[in-house]
Amino acid sequence: MSVFVVLKAGVLSTLQDQGRVGYAHLGLTQGGPADYVSYRIADLLLQNQNPSCQIEVSVGGLSLLALTDTVFCVTGTQMPLTINGQPKTLWQSHRIKKDDVIELGFAKSGLRCYLAVAGGFKLAKDFGSNSTVLREKVGGIAGAALQQGQFLPAASTYRPLLWALPEKYWPEFSNPLELGLIPGYQQHWFDESQWQQLCSTDYQVSALYDRMGYRLQGEPLLYQSRALLSEGISYGAVQLPPDGLPIVLLNDRQTLGGYPKPGVVLARHAAALAQRQQGQQIRFYKIELEQLEAHQQEQHRYWAELSMDFRSLC
Repeated sequence: MSVFVVLKAGVLSTLQDQGRVGYAHLGLTQGGPADYVSYRIADLLLQNQNPSCQIEVSVGGLSLLALTDTVFCVTGTQMPLTINGQPKTLWQSHRIKKDDVIELGFAKSGLRCYLAVAGGFKLAKDFGSNSTVLREKVGGIAGAALQQGQFLPAASTYRPLLWALPEKYWPEFSNPLELGLIPGYQQHWFDESQWQQLCSTDYQVSALYDRMGYRLQGEPLLYQSRALLSEGISYGAVQLPPDGLPIVLLNDRQTLGGYPKPGVVLARHAAALAQRQQGQQIRFYKIELEQLEAHQQEQHRYWAELSMDFRSLC
């Protein structure tokens, strides 16, 4: 098995695959790519048949030495990408040869990139997944972020065609973000005026945000506190702690929680939130259950059109 060598680990780089499912009863959260849309597009560009193990690069600064000939791509926020010092484009696949050096600069907007190789990185799995969760010290390599000098096994692979994602599909992570909120179990704890406040307040990402969740700041939502037993927490759940400021829970969330939850954010919106930085504007809007099918059909169209619009490169 050929390998890559980590020359520089960057600010925070972790190995992630599709996530860890079926272990919440053991207290293990799902992990997985914070921006699953960019992660999935990387696999599509490389024609990977199954969700692969990729590197999630937060903020930037990663550098790898290739000890094999293969194909790779980088998706996500715009981090400057070079191969042997020559600038390259994100959102398309590239061939590299043994002794080539891949470098990623630092993001000016957005937060995370996904560096994927054809066939994925090949490492032993913890509880059925390569996804790194730092708090629980599972996944990746010894449950930790990548470190300088580590070896990342990968197969030597050739692809007869290279593919690029048309620029019209490239996401813009500097814009204000609207989060579609599906009402949940405790929706009736909040009256109409409170729902109106929740969906009309311009929140900002606070200084407290990571892969576990995003705490927002803005006008607090005051509500009558009630006793609530701890219960399982889904991806994208919006918690309201006693201070009335929402927390949107993401991949590395705790498995149980006792704060009331008005609802859960659409998965693709939660993925987009994971690309936002401190101070960026966030607003909620309510999605009724009868509107969900239309949103699902929209997503099916998006993925179908995206794949058909891939541009082949020589």
